[in-house]
Amino acid sequence: MNVSLRWLEAFLRRSLESQDVSERLAMLGAPVDAVEPLHADLGDLVVGLVEEVRPHPNADRLRICTVNDGGAERRNVVCGAPNVTAGRRYPYAPVGATVPHGKGGAPMKIERAKLRGEVSEGMLCSARELGLGQEHDGILELETDAAPGTRLLDAVPLDDHRLVVDVGPNRPDLLGHKGVARELSASYRSPFRLPSVPSATGTDIPPSRRVATMGEVGGVPVTIEDPEGCPRFHAAVIRGARVGPSPAWLRRRLEAVGVRSISNVVDATNYVMFELNQPMHAYDVATLRDGSLVVRRAREGERVVTLDHVERQLTPGMVAIGDGEGVIGVAGVMGGASTEVTLASRDILLEGAYWDPGSIRRTRRTLGLSTEASYRFERGIDRWGGAEAMRRCVEIVLATAGGELAEPPLDLWPAPSNPPRIFLRPARTAQVLGVELPWHVIEQYLVAIGATVVAKPEDGRMAVDVPGWRPDLVEEIDLVEEIARLHGYENFPSDLRRFRVGSLPDASSERAAAAVRRALVEQGHFEVSTLPMGPPDGETSVRLLNPLSAADGYLRRRLLPGLVRLVEANWANQVADVRLFEIGSAFELGAPGERPREERRVAAVLTGRREPEHWSGTGDAHFDLWDLKGRFEAAAALAIPGAAVQVERNSWVVRDSQGRTVGEAAPLAADAPPWAAPLFGFELVLDPSPRSAPRFRPLPSTPSSQRVLALLLPQGTTAGQVEAVLRRVGGGVLLERIDVESDYRGAGLPPGMRSVAFRLTFRAPNRTLRDAEVDGAETRLLAALEAELGIQRRDVGTPPTGE
Repeated sequence: MNVSLRWLEAFLRRSLESQDVSERLAMLGAPVDAVEPLHADLGDLVVGLVEEVRPHPNADRLRICTVNDGGAERRNVVCGAPNVTAGRRYPYAPVGATVPHGKGGAPMKIERAKLRGEVSEGMLCSARELGLGQEHDGILELETDAAPGTRLLDAVPLDDHRLVVDVGPNRPDLLGHKGVARELSASYRSPFRLPSVPSATGTDIPPSRRVATMGEVGGVPVTIEDPEGCPRFHAAVIRGARVGPSPAWLRRRLEAVGVRSISNVVDATNYVMFELNQPMHAYDVATLRDGSLVVRRAREGERVVTLDHVERQLTPGMVAIGDGEGVIGVAGVMGGASTEVTLASRDILLEGAYWDPGSIRRTRRTLGLSTEASYRFERGIDRWGGAEAMRRCVEIVLATAGGELAEPPLDLWPAPSNPPRIFLRPARTAQVLGVELPWHVIEQYLVAIGATVVAKPEDGRMAVDVPGWRPDLVEEIDLVEEIARLHGYENFPSDLRRFRVGSLPDASSERAAAAVRRALVEQGHFEVSTLPMGPPDGETSVRLLNPLSAADGYLRRRLLPGLVRLVEANWANQVADVRLFEIGSAFELGAPGERPREERRVAAVLTGRREPEHWSGTGDAHFDLWDLKGRFEAAAALAIPGAAVQVERNSWVVRDSQGRTVGEAAPLAADAPPWAAPLFGFELVLDPSPRSAPRFRPLPSTPSSQRVLALLLPQGTTAGQVEAVLRRVGGGVLLERIDVESDYRGAGLPPGMRSVAFRLTFRAPNRTLRDAEVDGAETRLLAALEAELGIQRRDVGTPPTGE
């Protein structure tokens, strides 16, 4: 959700800092993913007062303007725009300033220049050159009385910050600025209210007239034939409107959230959607065939051309909007092109409805058409807030397009209802939160989210009428969570309270996850938690029947792709040193007729410097393959008991007893900037089998004896096979440890051979070994290797070479 900081300031009647707002929203459960400054590139421009306009002596289409920029001298500016008038104020870019959108759309630095023999000292700018619209034929006239030379951003509130808020599917109220302002109002402990509409005439808009399934407004009959798909429908008719460009304040509000201005009427509907989270739609009354509007199910074979001028095939399960002769729109998704409001429209019908979320979701998925409206209707808007949204939309249309309201708006509501009521026990709240809050504090928090509270001390509980814009509040525990959220998680005590020690041990998989987590944190990794959805990742990816978006239509098969995307996001923000890990579930298709297979996994990525940069010269070394190998081996030992790491091509792998790969570490491909260091990562399956309890073993009290065996291994024979034979034959109490000391491949060896040196440690637990015992054990080991694997000692029949 794109949120305008200035729009929030208009709600709260106070100045806001983007960083402070971001931190507060994060603590309230709505983290801000990005803060994008808007129009900060206009800092070089000032308000210029044109004092005189005279013809250019050498060009018919050019004029010379005398501009007062606040300095002692006046500036001559050669201009070709026809709308420049003496006595008016315009954006002025002096010599040396940079205009954000010059020729070709690129930034342009203003220089002193001669145009057809006349010196031009600066530039008067159009809306397109400032990035404030597409108009470029005329200079942008400023509606301000600011003195000449005043910074443009000080005279006109153009600068803004766009907050990209991560809104969860259970909080549709945050898809409107009013919902975000409500959250901040609770955080700041200050009131909020709807911003005033500039140039509003103060017309009193009468309350809506409520009917069941049929009614008439402004001479247009409206009928609901499908109350299941459309539980509530609001309509109003404005006659004599003048459709045209929107005023600057309305354009700026929409552009701040990334929406292109279309016309004053259409912009009013979009404004209400982003302000109150109520999608609206406007119809040209003159284009309604038979002059009526019907909400019904689509019929077999019906088609409609939507506003994007694409003809779409409807199915009988879809909710549609029709007139007397056919379908004119897809309910809750997109209107039809045949009833679109144009510059010639005069009589406007405004629609604001509540559509069944499940029906809209199915329609959107079938048509493959996702819109801002469907995104909101799918999550559930405020069923009881439509009348307020309709009044707001009517107010803005009347203020920007004129006309008059034909009669009070119509409210079709087949089955009236009230928001749900939940009973809250403050004693239960104290039990869950561990802190006893006074009744008046609990009531204050609940009122802040819009609830109506009736305290009943005699019953030990409160009756809470949940606001319609919070469909996620359905049980008592939901209210307890709201109280904790508004009280502030940081305000709860962190000391350990009394608790009952449980006798049930943790699951072995949880103990393994805790051990891996502790080890990775000690190595400097940060734990993250990503969504378990994403794009397809192979043939065994599990497709979701009801995805949150088309881009995240499958359950993840691996954890690494999500971590790679986070690394790319860090790179995009100039963060070069990244160490992340995640412990979560991955999914694959099971056998036909079976549920998908789910595995608990751990994955980690690392890139950049091993240690922070320091003046002493440290911090220059970057992570390499051996860092990856060390961390992979450490994690594998904790995640999979007895794991043996093997080298395969350009990676290290761990296989289970069936030969299935359960862990892999390798360099990773990513969309990296030129300055980024190589990216490495690994992923392991967490073995859920029980772990044996660690046993205490005292330090040895007897000396060890070590021997080094340099062996010739044929091609295809692995060090693991050799180690298995050595442990089996040399088992018992003598052979204590086996280490690979070197692996040589090169000159001086027979073809197809490599030389691997194994260091063997022998020890007896209760006495000192004699050389004869160790010699005998070594002889038995060499004989077994030659008999089973055809391996000989390197110093037998092989000339020594320098390694």
